[in-house]
Amino acid sequence: MTTAAAPPTPPPAPDPASILIVDDMEENLVALAAVLGPLGQRVVFAHSGEEALKAMLRQQFAVVLLDILMPGMDGFETAANIKRLDQTKDVPIILLTGQGIDPDYAYRGYAVGAADFLAKPIEPWILRTKVNVFLELHRKNRQLAVQAEQLQRLLLAEQSGDAGFGERLGDVTWRLVQIESLLRERAGPTGPALADQVKSLETSVRNLTRHGGRGTREGAAQDPGGQPPGATPPPAPESARDPAAGDDGTARQDRR
Repeated sequence: MTTAAAPPTPPPAPDPASILIVDDMEENLVALAAVLGPLGQRVVFAHSGEEALKAMLRQQFAVVLLDILMPGMDGFETAANIKRLDQTKDVPIILLTGQGIDPDYAYRGYAVGAADFLAKPIEPWILRTKVNVFLELHRKNRQLAVQAEQLQRLLLAEQSGDAGFGERLGDVTWRLVQIESLLRERAGPTGPALADQVKSLETSVRNLTRHGGRGTREGAAQDPGGQPPGATPPPAPESARDPAAGDDGTARQDRR
């Protein structure tokens, strides 16, 4: 019997993120780290739920791989605690468990906020593919944070009377549109909710531009038929011309 070839491993990201693996068995931690090695990311180990929570409060993680069957604080309780903390609640969790587990485990996992659930033994390419989805979402989140920081700088520039504010604000809006599109297309199950947040930010930026009365590229994004910045406006229709004006637009002289 011929086994289908596994899909190619996604290329590593240029700016590595951190992945947290939580398991009380050292050999499992080492094996999972080896599977994720081709992704080129930083891998951090935690041997218990308590250790995992401490690690997540010290640094940011793109995704958590969390074993369910651990002594003390098990995977379900650990996941629930992660989701309770403001600092960690948005980090996606993939729950891992062995064969012959209770069929209710998957339901319990999703109920505590896990994003995915995998039973061991895990196909390496499946795990890498699922993890890579959350890595991509993490990268988009970081891009959004950079855009928010840029917007803050632009607002400060407006307060100081920077003449180039409008154009750069339009550029921020355009970039937000691109990020929203990518999130809706490729960010997995959590993408639409994040895309809605980006959309809300786009609306705020557009309102800011409109109230500021500045012409920017953002105006073109709102109105596909609008004139690009710097374009010469079309001539006014005949009905809009001053009836007292001649063909050349100058006022007629009284010919009486």
